[in-house]
Amino acid sequence: MLKYVPNALTILRFILIPIILIYIFTGNYLLGFVFFTLSGITDILDGTIARKFNLISNFGKLMDPLADKLTQISVLASLTLKDIIPIWILLIVVLKELIMIIGASFLYGKDVVVYSKWYGKLATVLFYIAIVISLISKQFSLTGFWDGLDLALYCIAVIATIFSLVMYIKCLYQRGFIDKEDLKKEKQQVIIKKKQ
Repeated sequence: MLKYVPNALTILRFILIPIILIYIFTGNYLLGFVFFTLSGITDILDGTIARKFNLISNFGKLMDPLADKLTQISVLASLTLKDIIPIWILLIVVLKELIMIIGASFLYGKDVVVYSKWYGKLATVLFYIAIVISLISKQFSLTGFWDGLDLALYCIAVIATIFSLVMYIKCLYQRGFIDKEDLKKEKQQVIIKKKQ
């Protein structure tokens, strides 16, 4: 029975996404915070249980990070639409995820796993804290210091996100997951086309 728990928790996170969004869009930021926190707790639990009891599955490896990213992007998008955070924060996160998807396509069919590093996890935690402060600040109409703290955390999270993306691309290139010869050929073709 225990072997189904991590995947069940992952599925629960998908179910929680529309619930969180409904509360944010209806202005009930406190309940949005509660369910967003619940989603974060299930994320920690499913990873801990899967590793401790060696219950890591292909479903979990694919769907767990997907649930994380969908939750983060959906909540950031809702906060952007509610004019709580500036749109550039959302655009940077979405662009980073698109580049990560392109990078993952290079690994398709290869027996390679690129594990998340501390800086990627740091960015996720910083975004989580910033979102929590956004929801609490909006619910209780906190301004001044809280606005500054919130924006500062988003900025640090964005910097950590960009840094993790750069390190991810560097890792792919240095380990040969990106074919350097193919990149040279593409560059030469661009030069030839420009000359024509």
